[in-house]
Amino acid sequence: MTVKLVVLYTRPDDTAAFDEHYTGVHAPLVAKLPGLQRFETGTFTLALDGGELSYYRFAELYFADRAAMDAAFGSPEGAATAADYGAIAPPGSRMFVADVTG
Repeated sequence: MTVKLVVLYTRPDDTAAFDEHYTGVHAPLVAKLPGLQRFETGTFTLALDGGELSYYRFAELYFADRAAMDAAFGSPEGAATAADYGAIAPPGSRMFVADVTG
């Protein structure tokens, strides 16, 4: 079953510097993950329910299954990606794994 890693980044203090690092360094690291089928990222612009924009940026990484995702993050490329996430993710950022059903 296809799985998706969803990463939610809270608002950094300096959004311009964060975006520059994210697009110039982090996204290229993600793109090198073995077994990655699809990668999407963007920034949130509106909360349709009128609530607070709790998160600033999202990333969605698709893999064939949980084993492929685990192998990707067990690789040297995965270690580099995880280390960079740890360095850039503002406090309160979160990661979730979802089974894709449709």
